[in-house]
Amino acid sequence: MVKIHPSEITPESVYINRRQFMKLGALAAGALALAACGGSVPKTEESQDTGGTAQTSGQKDELGDPVNAYQDITHFNNYYEFSTDKEAVADLSKDFKTKPWTVEVTGMVNKPKTFAIEDLLSKFPSEERIYRLRCVEAWSMVIPWLGFPLKKLLDEVEPTSQAKFVRFQTLFDPDQMPGQNVNWYQWPYVEGLRLDEAMNDLAILSNGLYGKELLPQNGAPLRLVVPWKYGFKSIKSIVRIDLVDKMPESLWMAAAPNEYGFYANVNPEVDHPRWSQSSERRIGELSRRKTLMFNGYADEVAHLYDGMDLRANY
Repeated sequence: MVKIHPSEITPESVYINRRQFMKLGALAAGALALAACGGSVPKTEESQDTGGTAQTSGQKDELGDPVNAYQDITHFNNYYEFSTDKEAVADLSKDFKTKPWTVEVTGMVNKPKTFAIEDLLSKFPSEERIYRLRCVEAWSMVIPWLGFPLKKLLDEVEPTSQAKFVRFQTLFDPDQMPGQNVNWYQWPYVEGLRLDEAMNDLAILSNGLYGKELLPQNGAPLRLVVPWKYGFKSIKSIVRIDLVDKMPESLWMAAAPNEYGFYANVNPEVDHPRWSQSSERRIGELSRRKTLMFNGYADEVAHLYDGMDLRANY
């Protein structure tokens, strides 16, 4: 496995919506002058609601922030299995097959099971959770997810006393996912949580957003959402969940361990090696905003890290 030099990983400037910047004209030059963690993705006609039932309808999260437009959420996507270009993912994934689909839950459990996706969603009905998503590239969204607590699934399979971590794995299918033909990364995508993190009520498995089924570009048919961690922890298109006794090595840990740690908690005091994490660009807004510790969910999750050095355990 070839380790990736930091300069080879997509720089933050690539993550900015290029069409929106072009429409801003002179403003774009000023935004780019702010360097790696500067600039913002302004609200243009492309980030407005697009009719139908997929509208913001005044929905807000618990901090009073309005949800992002459906168009933004479904057309500005981090999904390297398809492309490093956020605007290309929706088109490249439009024919992705999500049925039939099974999720195997195994490892250090008393009752290992393989669920057909229909049976899984029937057993654990979804509810709406409006969560903020904060990406390590210093942009964020507010998304009305549909999902159920991961804890419910883990309780179903009964982790043993030896289980300490939960390892998640994405589908490996280079024919459907062209990005997996790039051998810079250690496919399939793998992520992990500590068991107590996974059992926290905020961690959900999502199968939809905006009251609709999850689209391929957003991780259909089933993805993890861990709102107090950077977005790369919220693994998409899950096919396997293992309970293990050792900390899993994620795809990004393997690719660039100096940049991406296991915990990946949103922490404005710990900079990425190539840009600050102290502020963020909310998609659709002109100005930057201060990044909140644990993405604003400190009351619910800070106790999980009592006594830990969150600079060392990034």
